[in-house]
Amino acid sequence: MDEKSLKANWWQRVIILIIAILLLGSTIFAYMFIVMSGNKNTSSSSNQEELIAELTESYDAKKAELEEAAKPFSDKYFTDFLKYNSQIKSYNSAAANAAGIETTDLKTGTGKTLAEGDTDYLAYYIGWCPDGSVFDSSFNYANETEKTNPTSLTVPLDPSAGMIEGWNQGVIGMKLGGVRQLTISKDLAYAGNTEMQNPPCGSTDTPLKFIVFAFERDETISRLNSELNEIFNKLIYAYYGNVL
Repeated sequence: MDEKSLKANWWQRVIILIIAILLLGSTIFAYMFIVMSGNKNTSSSSNQEELIAELTESYDAKKAELEEAAKPFSDKYFTDFLKYNSQIKSYNSAAANAAGIETTDLKTGTGKTLAEGDTDYLAYYIGWCPDGSVFDSSFNYANETEKTNPTSLTVPLDPSAGMIEGWNQGVIGMKLGGVRQLTISKDLAYAGNTEMQNPPCGSTDTPLKFIVFAFERDETISRLNSELNEIFNKLIYAYYGNVL
């Protein structure tokens, strides 16, 4: 073997050694990056879990505070509002859809008259389907599944959170302290809402009926409702990994 061949072999060995060192370095760097990323993800996940737990505790506390503040209203209005359960009857779905919106005053109030776009009030309500089944209401029930045996009233509804168009139109001209029955066609309820997973009565093409008792806004209830909604929104964001 000549000297030229020996020199070539020597340089090849040097190059191979350099490549090996570079490969070893890149492997160590990649490993360190993975470990550091893993630690960062673990820390982020831990922070998210702590935030969710903290917000959940705050939500439960605020909800309990709101329910306590609402008890005097239940004590005051439960017996009178309960008698309107007798108005819950089945109705013709096609006729209700064709009518658009119909209103019947069951009790005339003595307070201010609600104007178009007015949400400055609180409400108790009963909502039911064409077959006469209640899909939602302001009652607490002894049997929540079957909506039977009302025992008290829940936190009053704050319409400023947003209502269906049929409700907004249906309460126009109503005096606070009054009770009104609303028949709302599907087009003024949830028709066309393709994102709704659990529509009332099982379909967005169903008309709805409500009995609405509207009364004067209470600032404490409104404030607590707003604070509860704020915590709820933060909780939703936290579940998706966003720290507010």
